[in-house]
Amino acid sequence: MSATVIAMALFAAVLHASWNAFLRNGRDRLWTVTVMSFSTTAVAIPLALLSPLPPQQAWASIGLSALLQVGYSIFLVAAYRHGQLGQIYPIVRGTVPLLVTFGGLAFAGERLGLPQLLGVGLIAAGIMSLALGRNRATASSILYALATGAIIASYATVDAIGVRLAGDAGAYTAWVLLAYGALLPAAFILFRGRLSVDFRSAETWQALAGGVVVLLAYGIVVAAYMLGPAGPITALRETNVVFATLIGWLLLGEPLTIRRVIACIVVACGAICIGFQP
Repeated sequence: MSATVIAMALFAAVLHASWNAFLRNGRDRLWTVTVMSFSTTAVAIPLALLSPLPPQQAWASIGLSALLQVGYSIFLVAAYRHGQLGQIYPIVRGTVPLLVTFGGLAFAGERLGLPQLLGVGLIAAGIMSLALGRNRATASSILYALATGAIIASYATVDAIGVRLAGDAGAYTAWVLLAYGALLPAAFILFRGRLSVDFRSAETWQALAGGVVVLLAYGIVVAAYMLGPAGPITALRETNVVFATLIGWLLLGEPLTIRRVIACIVVACGAICIGFQP
């Protein structure tokens, strides 16, 4: 794997942790994540127009994925309500490979090798360390974080099926983003009554820029997958939990304890072990 691909994977990890930091620091996080979705919608519109319409059998997956991603946004906002970035983000990210591993074990008859068993143990230990002891997140934030991870694992599974049914990854992604871009503002209006966006406000443009960061992080990972092996790239992305802890300390004033740093490194190592392919 070239130095360029390694740099791309690490940069994507930093960007992913950064937009979560931006969301965590927002005054109205539900409003922020909703306005961030406008950026992805703006990109999805021309992509959908230039791509073939997905076949009928793919639309159920498109709708379900969009609904799950709306749930992901809402639960992530709830998790950050009382939890710090350096606590919540590693729990969310660590939950995903755990659930995917257990799902493969329970429903696909997959067997776990020694690296995967070690990874499960490391992630569980890291999450428990973040969820227990002094300066821990509230119980509700931890539950929301775990639920967020479960939703991510769910829509990742739906997307894996849906993109095969669609036969075109670009078209499938575009329509999922369009559906998500319509459903999330609708959910905001359902909760709040109205969605007010002032395009003369600096806060609005900051949220839109946050949406661009989301797209950039995704695009860099896709490009890295085209240039290098998926397994090592995915493993490098898991360093985002360490970057999130450092960003929380540097930009949000969160405490940087030895215990928290070790827990994040343990979660990252566990995710790397689970993704290990001999």
